[in-house]
Amino acid sequence: MREQTPGQRNADEKIFDAVVNIWAALIVVVVLYPLIFIVSASFSDPALVLNGEVILLPKHITLDAYKNVFQNGQIWHSYGNTILYTVVGTLINLLMTTLAAYPLSRPDLPGRKGLMFFITLTMFFSGGIIPSYLLVKQLGMVDTMWALVIPGAIGTYNLIVMRTYFQTSIPWEIQEAAHIDGCSNWKLLSHVILPLSKPIMAVMVLFYAVGHWNSFFNALIYIRSKDLYPLQLVMREMLLISQADSFDSSTGMANKVLLAESIKYVVIIISSLPVLVMYPFVQKHFVKGVMIGSLKG
Repeated sequence: MREQTPGQRNADEKIFDAVVNIWAALIVVVVLYPLIFIVSASFSDPALVLNGEVILLPKHITLDAYKNVFQNGQIWHSYGNTILYTVVGTLINLLMTTLAAYPLSRPDLPGRKGLMFFITLTMFFSGGIIPSYLLVKQLGMVDTMWALVIPGAIGTYNLIVMRTYFQTSIPWEIQEAAHIDGCSNWKLLSHVILPLSKPIMAVMVLFYAVGHWNSFFNALIYIRSKDLYPLQLVMREMLLISQADSFDSSTGMANKVLLAESIKYVVIIISSLPVLVMYPFVQKHFVKGVMIGSLKG
């Protein structure tokens, strides 16, 4: 086999770098374009948006959609509901997942492998929607906040990731030393395990919070009162109403459809802001926690 000269290696590296940069640029365009379009559409004349005339930059800038959103009490009420469900649900998720993952990570837990087998089995088989609804109804949680945060208190995949992190990233010798010093299991968890588990906690917060924030199917099944609607359910109703009204050819209804189209983009923006704001603060821990928690062991 003929060896490559330094000049040939440099040329190959330049070609490789160029290909990587081109692909990276294409990925950036694919990811950023929908976001830029939504922002531009929210400020543009809705008639131009529906006609496909808004491609990148806004045209005939108008703030009517933003004025309607800020004056709409139902949107802000549902926004507050979603924040409440996300905060309470994420706290319950973290508490329950931690209390389950820590014992399962300990090698001295009797029957640990059998428990993990049955827990993993739930990832592939479930009772279905009807039994779940009947259970929630018998527990008296239908049309309450708890129907949205209790049934999914522990995510099986997240439990496995957190358990793996405890096993691979926190040496068992540290836990034994803490026990020798007289540390109880509760103190060991609160004073040793959790302070060393910030990366995986950041991952769990992001996973669970985004799941609660984007969830609408459980609310669609369990929630009846509009006062308890999350933001995503209100957005769904707005979209369905605008689609239904689009068949009406009257001038007044057509204007409402156009306004609803702009409001849709505005609501998408304000509903995405919390996630976009939260992610930069947990990105460092997120990457570390996912890599360690999912690849080792």
